[in-house]
Amino acid sequence: MCGITGFWKTTPWTAEDPDRVREMAKKLIHRGPDGFGFHLDEKRQLAMGHARLSIIDLNTGDQPLFSSDDKLVLTVNGEFYDYKRIRTQLRLEGFTFSSRSDSEIALPLYRKHGLDFVHHLRGEFAFALFDQEKEQLILVRDRFGIKPLFYHVNPEGVYYGSEIKALFAHPRVPRQFSGEGILHQLMHTMVPGTSAFKDIQALRPGHMLIIRRKANGFEVQDRKYWDVNFPEEQDRDLTLPEEHHIQQVQESLLEAVGFRLEADVPVGCYLSGGIDSCSMLGLAASIQQSPVKAFTISFDHDAYDESAIAREMAERTEADQEQIKLAADELYGNNYLKTMYHAERTFYNTLGVAKWCMSQRVHECGYRVVVTGEGSDELFGGYPAFKRDYFLHGSTESDQHLQAMDASNALFKGAILAENAVTHPAMDGICGFTPSWIQSWIQTLAIARPLLQDDLKNQLTKYDPVEAIAMSFDPTQLHNRAVLDKAQYTWIKTMLECQILNWGGDRVDMANSMESRPAFLDHHVADVAKRIPPSLRIRGNTEKWVLREAMKNILPERLYKREKFAFMAPPAHTSDSKKKAVNELINRFLNEDRIKTAGIFDPGRIKAFLNDYREDQDSVSLVRKDALLNHLLGLQILHEQFIENRGDTLTIK
Repeated sequence: MCGITGFWKTTPWTAEDPDRVREMAKKLIHRGPDGFGFHLDEKRQLAMGHARLSIIDLNTGDQPLFSSDDKLVLTVNGEFYDYKRIRTQLRLEGFTFSSRSDSEIALPLYRKHGLDFVHHLRGEFAFALFDQEKEQLILVRDRFGIKPLFYHVNPEGVYYGSEIKALFAHPRVPRQFSGEGILHQLMHTMVPGTSAFKDIQALRPGHMLIIRRKANGFEVQDRKYWDVNFPEEQDRDLTLPEEHHIQQVQESLLEAVGFRLEADVPVGCYLSGGIDSCSMLGLAASIQQSPVKAFTISFDHDAYDESAIAREMAERTEADQEQIKLAADELYGNNYLKTMYHAERTFYNTLGVAKWCMSQRVHECGYRVVVTGEGSDELFGGYPAFKRDYFLHGSTESDQHLQAMDASNALFKGAILAENAVTHPAMDGICGFTPSWIQSWIQTLAIARPLLQDDLKNQLTKYDPVEAIAMSFDPTQLHNRAVLDKAQYTWIKTMLECQILNWGGDRVDMANSMESRPAFLDHHVADVAKRIPPSLRIRGNTEKWVLREAMKNILPERLYKREKFAFMAPPAHTSDSKKKAVNELINRFLNEDRIKTAGIFDPGRIKAFLNDYREDQDSVSLVRKDALLNHLLGLQILHEQFIENRGDTLTIK
């Protein structure tokens, strides 16, 4: 829930500062349409803003929240689970509360544990806590990066916000692309802690930023408080029976879903045709007394549509299903622009637009909260790329399984799977192999880099984005780990945050004032999942085997037996209506004048790329070029939205 923003200055307070933090908060009104709250400390040159989406404690949960002595100030985006038990325990210890909000537990926990208080917080969150006595501002982001948080530091102060558009509302924050960020947008994979924009940092998942006033400036410390931490191979307990892992998954997921149904407003479920969301619906339906409201996307292309299985699951659980059928008109045009505005980064597939459309429908149905299935593939070994690495480097039964997997995932080659093996020395050096999930994006980068305008291309000649990604990983988290652990870990540190939880999660859900709660990303569930041996995560040719067995009795039989199917929207080349719709965007944003204005690409090379794309008949090549086309459009759109127009939405004229 909500959005947070603010700044802490080194320069004297001015009469304009209250208006500036209000403008920053207004940019987050979609995250918090139920009211704004502010803390303005002229003496300390501090401003904190909060835009509220009311979900828990509808009457007394306004923020900022203050400690009983008013020396701690708190603004929170997200949810702290198990808060009733924690609040009761703290009351028994003598702490008092001014509200019934889950957010308030952070204040006494900080009083009790100091900076170790983060270890006692469970959920998805990003928050700012100011300690007046220590002259210390703490920014914290949850363990997986479910909730976003960005910041900028310059000699005049520190600026932060749930979304970059809030930072851009302040005149002291620069608005320009990072050259390196452009390359990472084109290859779809960000370096953890970065954004597309120059000097705008993302607080990394599982990290806190500790900002202390020192003389006339600030000391800024980035501290990691959590990581996935798969067991080293010699420490993994292989004596535990299969039933132990199955039972642990059942118990941890049941608890995680139960916590995420806690709200003072109705809670629904996202429902695709995959094991993950079907498991969420099955558990939620068992916990709730009344039928669960389920929301499903269907596409106008049979090869990409899973709605039939979703419908079967809805009938099995007696859910009240709402199905949203999407075609070209919904996936492109103004919906595409709105999704880009809220994601603040490019995307390779219009699945993000589809998710934006679905969250809009959730909002129209009167729902503010849904439980979702994100995170299951990351923790239980579900993606085809993970299977490929496991079969190639970690299993003795590779050839037959590889052939079967490649055949069943042919539709996605060129995007989520590379058609040919690609290696990179930096990845080989830190992992012992180049993870399959990045190989297709390495191939995309090779096509994208030559399209840059000459000055930018020359500026980036010596910059290797794949090496930058590899060097961002903590080597102690990869040392002595199994192949499957390494594949999952490197994806979790990159693509989970910058793709799944961005334009596939929070950003497109909160765009319509709707909070998504991915129960699989409860860190207690993660602690269970990481202990499952690779041979049980992927058993034979069956991915997520332990999860399947744990959920066997609540899933339809054909889903229990079905191989993982990637959830993607049909690319633009798959129908004439989509070709027409994407051409409208091309004409609007990739014409020669707009390309020259943005100064990112060479107009002649873009024209040649578009001609080649339109004449291409190879399905794998088209999937890759479709992905790159979305990134080209995205950078042009982001330039117009945020650099030229200071964070204003656009429309197709």
